[in-house]
Amino acid sequence: MADSGSWQPPRPCETYRAEWKLCRSAGHFLHHYYVHGERPACEQWLRDLASCRDWEERRSAEAQRSLCESERARVQAARKHTLVWALRQSPPADWHLPLLQEKDK
Repeated sequence: MADSGSWQPPRPCETYRAEWKLCRSAGHFLHHYYVHGERPACEQWLRDLASCRDWEERRSAEAQRSLCESERARVQAARKHTLVWALRQSPPADWHLPLLQEKDK
């Protein structure tokens, strides 16, 4: 970690508040429940908001450590999901030909 005097939270505190507010919204709840079958866990956004505010007010080393760990875990969670589709490097050789349904007519 960098020197505490020059260190800044990974996101502005307002971003943590906005994410927490979005997480608690009815639309997000319904979407998350539909996709994952469980309620969304919004507690981490609230803890991050508290840590960010604690950092801004007191420059707490514990708040700095908490924010760094939380962001690291968030990045790791995003990396663990692999792509469903294999990405192509170039289009198929016959992309310009008519489709099979059009050939039969």
